[in-house]
Amino acid sequence: SPIFLRDLSPAGDVADEWKIRPQFSDDNGKATATIIPDCEVDFYGSGEVTGPLRRNGTKIDLWNFDNLEYERDNGSHLYQSHPWVMGVRPDGSAFGIIADNTWKSSLDLSGDIIRFESEGPAFRIIVIEKENPQALMASLADLTGHIEMPPLWALGYQQSRWSYSPDTRVKEIADSLRHHRIPSDVIWMDIDYMDNFKIFTFDTERFPNPARLNDYLHERGFRAVYMIDPGVKVEKGYFVDDEGTAADYWVKDKVGKAYEGSVWPGLCHFPDFTRPEVRDWWSGLYSGVMTQGIDGVWNDMNEPAIFDVPSATMPESNLHAGGGGYQPGSHLRYHNIYGYNMVKASREGLLKANPDRRPFILTRSNFLGGHRYAATWTGDNGSSRELMDMSIPMTLTLGLSGQPFNGPDIGGFNRDANPELLAEWTALGVYFPFVRNHAIKQCVAQEPWAFGPETLDICRTAINRRYRLLPYIYTLFRESSANGMPVMRPLFFADVRDLSLRREQKAFLLGADLMVIPRKAEDTARPKGDWRRLALENEDDGHQALLYQRPGSIIPLAELFQNTEEYNTDILTLLVNPDENGHASGVIYEDAGDGFGYKDGEFAEYLAEARLDGDILSVTLTRTDGNMKAPGKRLRIGYVEDGRTTYSPLNESDTVSMTVR
Repeated sequence: SPIFLRDLSPAGDVADEWKIRPQFSDDNGKATATIIPDCEVDFYGSGEVTGPLRRNGTKIDLWNFDNLEYERDNGSHLYQSHPWVMGVRPDGSAFGIIADNTWKSSLDLSGDIIRFESEGPAFRIIVIEKENPQALMASLADLTGHIEMPPLWALGYQQSRWSYSPDTRVKEIADSLRHHRIPSDVIWMDIDYMDNFKIFTFDTERFPNPARLNDYLHERGFRAVYMIDPGVKVEKGYFVDDEGTAADYWVKDKVGKAYEGSVWPGLCHFPDFTRPEVRDWWSGLYSGVMTQGIDGVWNDMNEPAIFDVPSATMPESNLHAGGGGYQPGSHLRYHNIYGYNMVKASREGLLKANPDRRPFILTRSNFLGGHRYAATWTGDNGSSRELMDMSIPMTLTLGLSGQPFNGPDIGGFNRDANPELLAEWTALGVYFPFVRNHAIKQCVAQEPWAFGPETLDICRTAINRRYRLLPYIYTLFRESSANGMPVMRPLFFADVRDLSLRREQKAFLLGADLMVIPRKAEDTARPKGDWRRLALENEDDGHQALLYQRPGSIIPLAELFQNTEEYNTDILTLLVNPDENGHASGVIYEDAGDGFGYKDGEFAEYLAEARLDGDILSVTLTRTDGNMKAPGKRLRIGYVEDGRTTYSPLNESDTVSMTVR
């Protein structure tokens, strides 16, 4: 039977008369649920998908799949499954549908109905009705869980490649980033740091002293993230395989033998993450490597991907033992949550190793609700304009499916980038929640300096913008952790009743107050009102994304720093775009940037309020919450006009004024 959640928040007001009624059928043990909306509806969500932001007319398979450049099976299924659909009616009211089902399934939105078809037995349908999409996102988070605050460094610019090896090359990349004055916080280690691709090991020739390497990075303001895949090389004497084999921790084939599949190390065993004791063992494996100074973990290949088989994964007949709420079952049932349970265990491992630090995990595979355990990226894309453009609706759709911390590989992972593409993608990508440049080893270099000084200057300017916007972006992550709102939002969130915005997928919102329009997409639909263009540099290089500020808002900017270790908000520039009544306001949140003190009140929240009276613009900053000790701030106003920003002098007071006309 369907479950109707009339209201998950005490302040809501939703009619008792339900408009959505699922219909169920069962054919030879395969269940189907059909939902017929009450009127014409715009569909959104459905997880990690290719194609348009508006999902009407689409059909996807809910079956996690290693899919380079999204080409196999016409991109009908990718690395994650989110059995969730958002429907938005013409009046702006919204509903959400969850198929509470992990089995191999499909989602059909090709007509005027919603149809979930499952390879397994009957499943629950959860229906949420809300007054608007924003309230619906809050209810989805209440149901599936809220993200915790990420470490501040994870919001900075990040540089990666398959692979930077040996360790001297890693140091060269770090030194080049600092030499070129590119603000940056993270360097990533792909699989080549390992001993013959064996997880939880280090290559003694190429990475002889990982602790010393990580110290080198830390001394220069970088964090180090390392790859850990699920496949465990079948090899006697290799401690991970020995432990897992002795305890019988592996996924089994259909006759009960430990399954072996080929991945990077060769034949591998795979932990059965449906078992609580296996997850506990897996989490304990992190204690050794984390003592080497590793800051974050990258769980890749965890669909799980298997080489040299047509299905690209385990046989559907493989067996999982279950436990702790999971029933014994086939891989057909548990495939879609293999990566989900892996990152859940990995997060526990990082917390055990470093209980006073916020864990950061990036995962390729996940499931609805897995945002609680890991950030994600949109998988192995390619260096093309088409995939750059597609990264916008993909990232928006993941946000509308409950995963706020996500983004694409900037520059494209597969094939060769070129100067124009890298410059344009970086100028766009710095506004995504997750910002990482990553490339395959066979392609040309695509670090910001790789294509010469002109491309370097464009990339540096874009990344400078990211770091200046960190007070605003960090506040958005705080908002997301509190109410489930995406960090990056579709344009129709600015006005849910404006039907002209429903299909817009070139432009987007960063939070509620900042509209981002790629430089070659100026013809996009735009929300009504006096959205004013920001000018963040003295001269326009002609390549940066166009930024527009919502009327009635205040956006905080920090000074420019080279990494988040240096970052502070002692000096703030408050960009003001008054509304038609001359008023504006904005919230600023800050905490230590790491650790969990913020849960006990160790944070500071400020309300900035502006009033334009005649030609005098005054802004007052008032602390409204939190008990974190913070120094007084020096403030300046940035008055936003169309394409021009004028600034007041710095002021030591919490109230600052300037003449604007």
